[in-house]
Amino acid sequence: MWYGVSSIAAKFINYLLTPYLTYTLANTSDYGKMGLVYAAISFLNVVFTYGFETTYFRFSSRKEYKSSLYNTAALSLIFSTILLAILLWLVRDSFANIIGLKEVPTIAYLGIFVIALEALGTIPFAKLRLEERPRKFALIKVGGILINIFFTWFFIGYCPSQIASNSNSFVLLFYKSNVNPIVYVLIANMIQLVFTLLLLGKEISKIKWQFNFTLWKQMIIYSLPLVIVGMGGMVNETFDRLMLGWWLPVSTTAAEQQVGIYNACYKLAILITLFVSAFKLGAEPFFFKQAEGQNPQKVYARVMKFFVIVVTIMFLLVSLYIPIWKYFIGPKYWAGLRVVPILLLANIFLGIYYNLSIWYKLTHKTLSGAYITLIGATITIVINYIFIPRYGYMACAWATFLCYLIMMIICYVWGQKDYRIPYAWKKLSAYILIVVFLFLIHRAFVNYFTGILAGLVSATVLLSLYIWFVLNVEWKEVRGLPVIGKYFKSGNTIIRKK
Repeated sequence: MWYGVSSIAAKFINYLLTPYLTYTLANTSDYGKMGLVYAAISFLNVVFTYGFETTYFRFSSRKEYKSSLYNTAALSLIFSTILLAILLWLVRDSFANIIGLKEVPTIAYLGIFVIALEALGTIPFAKLRLEERPRKFALIKVGGILINIFFTWFFIGYCPSQIASNSNSFVLLFYKSNVNPIVYVLIANMIQLVFTLLLLGKEISKIKWQFNFTLWKQMIIYSLPLVIVGMGGMVNETFDRLMLGWWLPVSTTAAEQQVGIYNACYKLAILITLFVSAFKLGAEPFFFKQAEGQNPQKVYARVMKFFVIVVTIMFLLVSLYIPIWKYFIGPKYWAGLRVVPILLLANIFLGIYYNLSIWYKLTHKTLSGAYITLIGATITIVINYIFIPRYGYMACAWATFLCYLIMMIICYVWGQKDYRIPYAWKKLSAYILIVVFLFLIHRAFVNYFTGILAGLVSATVLLSLYIWFVLNVEWKEVRGLPVIGKYFKSGNTIIRKK
């Protein structure tokens, strides 16, 4: 709960930058530039960290390496980050051209520093999670995001207003009005990351110059397939922004506008995206620890069921209330709202895939995960290459949907052969189909009754019906949850446990 809630809180606070920037930035193309550089950052972050966070958790149960694991993992990442950052800086102009920012290369240059600073905190953060110190973890995460928001507001909002009211303002010492605003967004991000590393100072200071080469070789063998998994995952998750910039048959500015619209509407999948991210953060070390107990498969199946129940409710919360959620982004971006339900479903499939992927991590068959992710990446690239020139960002949304759907199916079928887990797949599939059906009913209703109030009433009725239905079906399980478990059902009466 601490990891999940703190991660959701941090990411939600960070998402508050979305309405601020989409309402503040004068051009949708600027938000598109931001989407391009952060797509590249996400992709390269996988290369810079090369799966060592998951590997660190996996090897933490090996008692013979207990004293050298943290030092070896941390030193490996420090040296590789320095080396990769230098190499990337040497080809910085080519890097800017590849990600479509040759007209504003400074954005790409700053992106290199963001990637490096973020990578350096990976193992210290993993150490906090492994040692079960969630309060400090939460403090650093949330504190860093608040720093980022403050400086983003300072550079984007405060500095321009100060210059407008006072031509001799002190902000002219470090702020130039002719610089693209996304440059200052990245500077704010860099300040956040430096602040984060300072707060991780105690963990960083514990790194000793003690490198176990034997352990490192085993860790690399385990982690390299995870790099392929991660890179494929980023192709599926964020690379479509870059592909929009490459393959749209329009001018650079028009392509950036399309990227900006798609990037903003993607943020409206916020509830499911946040939950999946937080779940992944807390679930990975939890799953590995459960593997040491008796019958962990039963635990995994139960976690999956409640995961699907939660994300299907979240799907309805967003898709049925889009007339309200759309105000989360500026009106200039509303043209892309039709991608939101598609992306919500895609993120449900991605979350289920994260649950399913435990089988190849536990059985040390991470190469299987690499194959699955490569299949997904191939689907994403092929669909986008064929359909982006004609359908633009709609092609990106459907490519994401089909990619995660197929990855989920392959991972389930393959995993049941090598590490069987008794998932209630028929029931879970029914839940997903039911919420899609309810969404289509609501869509038909609002097309006939065009009033906003009628749409909100029907949305509330459909959402309530689904929650009531799930509670009735899952009552035996629901009453076993820690909060709800103090009540139990006897006949038609709910009685408080003594």
